[in-house]
Amino acid sequence: MTRSRVAIGGILTECNHFGGILTDMARFEQYELCRGEQIMQIESGVVGGMLQVMRDRGARMVPLVYASTCPGGPLTASCYSTLKTELLDRLRGRLPVDGVLLAQHGAAAVEDIGELDGDLVGAVRDVVGPAVPIVATLDLHAHVTAQMVRHADALLAWETYPHRDAFTTGQRGARMLADILDAKIRPTMAMAMVPVIVGGVHGSTEGDGPFADIMRAAKSNEQQAGVLSTSVFLVYPYHDLPEMGGGGLVITDDDMDRAVLLAREIAEQFWARRFDLEAQVVTPHNAIARGSKIEGGHVLLVEAADCCGGGAAGDSVATLSALLEAKVEEPCLVPVVDPDAAAACHRAGEGRTVTVDLGHKLDSRWGRPIRVKGQVSKLSDGTFRYAGGIWDNVEADMGPSALLSCGAVGVLITTHATYDWADEQFRAMGIDPAAAKFIVAKNPMNFRIAYGETAKATFILDTPGPTPATVRHVRFKNLKRPYFPLDEQIPGLVPNVLCSHSADRRARAFEL
Repeated sequence: MTRSRVAIGGILTECNHFGGILTDMARFEQYELCRGEQIMQIESGVVGGMLQVMRDRGARMVPLVYASTCPGGPLTASCYSTLKTELLDRLRGRLPVDGVLLAQHGAAAVEDIGELDGDLVGAVRDVVGPAVPIVATLDLHAHVTAQMVRHADALLAWETYPHRDAFTTGQRGARMLADILDAKIRPTMAMAMVPVIVGGVHGSTEGDGPFADIMRAAKSNEQQAGVLSTSVFLVYPYHDLPEMGGGGLVITDDDMDRAVLLAREIAEQFWARRFDLEAQVVTPHNAIARGSKIEGGHVLLVEAADCCGGGAAGDSVATLSALLEAKVEEPCLVPVVDPDAAAACHRAGEGRTVTVDLGHKLDSRWGRPIRVKGQVSKLSDGTFRYAGGIWDNVEADMGPSALLSCGAVGVLITTHATYDWADEQFRAMGIDPAAAKFIVAKNPMNFRIAYGETAKATFILDTPGPTPATVRHVRFKNLKRPYFPLDEQIPGLVPNVLCSHSADRRARAFEL
């Protein structure tokens, strides 16, 4: 593929249909918004992996637009129109291209059209025509749709959760495109899914567990001759779109029958492990009472329902309220997003005592603010740098932030929601979590990175919010029953299978 012209770009974020705040251009500017040649400077993440392979293969890159940000509500119509228009205009202005690489998520949405990823891949297909191969990488929480499968030649998902392999997934996607351009492979793709809608608590790909077992079984198929790639999808459960489900996607070398067979096997394993994937939850008061009896080390209170990394606003004070009511005397740490309270702390200054109404101002559907009094122990501009994960080495911005000490409870109040990878946000404020007895973690998975080796107990909490550990009480509008966990048995269930037609499409294009 030496000297092939390869376009590269994408819009990578995850969108919650039940809460959080709408995602606008400012949110992308907080994380990554790269245009044209700026993309060529990216060294980490999915795009960094793609660029490394393309450079090694001697390709000429055609950089478009790459935008990624912390999950939130759907993109505003204006935001998506701006990003999509600029990406497509840059693509049209640099035609012809020999191939396209798209770094996507697979669970992005737009307030007026629903699915983003399939719409964007389809729009790129309209520009480049039927013969140009398109390869897209996805998060393993993607909702893979018919549009994505129809318009892409290959879809490859991250293989780890917590997400440690963004860079290598970018490499895998780029190698797949290079092999297509070199006429080494003719990818045929099948996606099979079953209506299992579960949170991420038991979705780890590390160690023992239901999703890890399914992932290992799926990846073992890549040892078979002619199997180019396998992906497993723990669908993002806070989307609200028709025909959602978990399952597997298999790409073979011109062997659709095998792709369908193996994809169905993965989906059937998913259905068989559905009860193992479902989380068990306890109330904050119950967890605090039980945790108080545990000596030595952290007790993690996982408030999964307020996960910024899942699109929530991060402004819940449900667990904070329970800790204050319990009059816990041992050190505690709680993160809360509240721009007004952060500003009040900054006006007061370090060492001063303030009284603020805290929480539930950004997304008031899930509770009411509580009045707290405390001392402003630390102030910061809120900048920090990620060390690993999706945005490895990317600088992020919590906005003006404060540590408010309310007795034994230290509340990290930030202006902006940010993705939790490890404990970067606490450490950016000079806080060492090792001193805390109770730590409130607002991510159903990544708390293991920071506290997995030191925590003495972990409790998954049942609190209000748009990213609950179980969707048993979520009321979907567009996703219709039957689906697990509401329907534990579905008589006559067979996986829904989507098949690509990329080889036929390119063949017809060349005939014309």
